[in-house]
Amino acid sequence: MITDTARKAFVATVVVGGVVVFALALWKVRVLIALLFLAFIVAAAMRPGVDALRRNHIPRGIGILLHYAALAGVVTALLWLVVPRAIDQVGDALQDLPSSRSELRAEAEESTGLRREILEGLQERLVELPSGGELADQALELGLLGFEVAIGIFFVLACAAYWIFERERAVDLVTSLLPRPRRKKVRDTWDLIDLKLGAYVRGQAVLILLVATVLSFVFWQIGLPYWILIGAFAGVVEIIPVIGPLVAGALAVGVGLTESIGLGIAAGIAVLVVRLLEDYIVIPRVLGEAVGLSPLLVLVSVTGTALLFGEFAVLLAIPIAAVVATLVDVVVLQKDPAGEDVPTVIFPAKESETVSR
Repeated sequence: MITDTARKAFVATVVVGGVVVFALALWKVRVLIALLFLAFIVAAAMRPGVDALRRNHIPRGIGILLHYAALAGVVTALLWLVVPRAIDQVGDALQDLPSSRSELRAEAEESTGLRREILEGLQERLVELPSGGELADQALELGLLGFEVAIGIFFVLACAAYWIFERERAVDLVTSLLPRPRRKKVRDTWDLIDLKLGAYVRGQAVLILLVATVLSFVFWQIGLPYWILIGAFAGVVEIIPVIGPLVAGALAVGVGLTESIGLGIAAGIAVLVVRLLEDYIVIPRVLGEAVGLSPLLVLVSVTGTALLFGEFAVLLAIPIAAVVATLVDVVVLQKDPAGEDVPTVIFPAKESETVSR
């Protein structure tokens, strides 16, 4: 009896130790795991388009290259439209700034309200500027960071392309290890997660472009300084749930208050109206129930992901929560994954599922 108890205790200790070691190993490579998960999300977004081209006798490889070429074209077009105007606005802003510390001090003394606080804060930062050697070190660090980001982007795009080719083999391998009655449910659950993530990413891309365009136009109409910079920023931070729109609204109001109280109020109303239209009209029609998460769950997911994995992982908060929520629906609530609807965002999801099989 004692021997049997000791054996069970030993086995339990080995299992717990193995789980801890495995968890620590995953924690060490968490950045790699995050990049791989991001690649799977990108692949999920592209797969319906690649399959649609495949139905027209275009090979998957060429379809992937066409998607990447279209992405590069959109980014280039946006930069061509935004960057020159942004440079002009930044140049105009720099012309209005004092050119020396004495002029800055005099300007701060003559100014009042928020403008004075900004100028005084700028004056304090100028005192704390690093020396030439420190600036060179910081420039080197920024260069290395830019190189790492470029490598990360290449890694994500390459893995996404390979995953489109290898996904079905991976699903077949995983399902072959399971009992036959469970294989269909696991495959349907995998497909449902893939379709939800793809619809969410494509919907977010539409929202980013829409919000950036509409707010930039509205800010230009009301005469907000740096309207294209703030509008583009508001579109980009749509990626960050809950927090992003709040930051964009605060920035627009703050910049408006530097001119007048009325302009600040107008900028705040513009952001609020666009946000309400987005929540009640655009998102239900574009995203629908792509992820099916409540606002509270989204906020908790974003906060928890940021605390555990850092700010970068905030981008993955909603996809991770969507995966967990889908698994809870299927495993705990016993929902049929094959009967769940996924909204059509640009591409019909169910056709893509049928073709890939």
